[in-house]
Amino acid sequence: MATWTAFNCNDAYPFDAKRVKKYWNQLHAGDQEPLPQDDRVLDAWALFHRGEFQHAAELGVQAGLAGITVTSKATCIYANYLEPREKVRLRLFLDTADRAAALAASEPDNANAFYWQAYALGRYSQGISVAKALAQGVGGKVKTALEKTIALQPRHADAHVALGAFHAEVIDKVGALIANMTYGAKKETSLNLFEKALSLTPHSAIARIEFANALVILDGDRRMAEATRYYEQAAATCALDAMERLDMEVALAELAS
Repeated sequence: MATWTAFNCNDAYPFDAKRVKKYWNQLHAGDQEPLPQDDRVLDAWALFHRGEFQHAAELGVQAGLAGITVTSKATCIYANYLEPREKVRLRLFLDTADRAAALAASEPDNANAFYWQAYALGRYSQGISVAKALAQGVGGKVKTALEKTIALQPRHADAHVALGAFHAEVIDKVGALIANMTYGAKKETSLNLFEKALSLTPHSAIARIEFANALVILDGDRRMAEATRYYEQAAATCALDAMERLDMEVALAELAS
């Protein structure tokens, strides 16, 4: 594996296995991942929360099936925020989607197996253009996997966020009528999904960022002030780990642009 670009603030989040256990519920409020029983997987999560994404992914691989979720999350968060090469980003997302799909086939009750398949395919779709991905049939896979995630784990706030974004982006690309007829995508459903996500994770920066994006996509300039408030709230959050720090930096960059 080629060396990944480093997260430059990992000293700010000194997680070890003990600290991860202590803060597990807060760290995983969004994805509802169960506390792992395998020490190697717990160590991999400590690396993830510190921002050592490559080491976390590699240790997760070494742990076998039990480590696929931490590998998937580490890979996706790294690819989304830190990987500068577009071709590499897309390959990382496709590799993650394949890995997560294999886990879902092996563990059909594992909500995050479906979630990381959807997340990876969703980010891949954004990379190649949502319209192109829809033409390739990727959109249906994303929607199905996210709905399965929520069916398995109704408190999975991150899946509500991702599904809300899916509805908004499909409407944006093909129009409300075709979006509804072809994908069952609706503006009201999108907004309700974001509201549910924020009720489940009231302090989530990423939920606010994606909600702000959806408001602008769906309603344009007339919701810009509201979207800006969500960005401001996201930028003001206290980041508990490296991922939350990256989310916060996205909000700061958006406000500065």
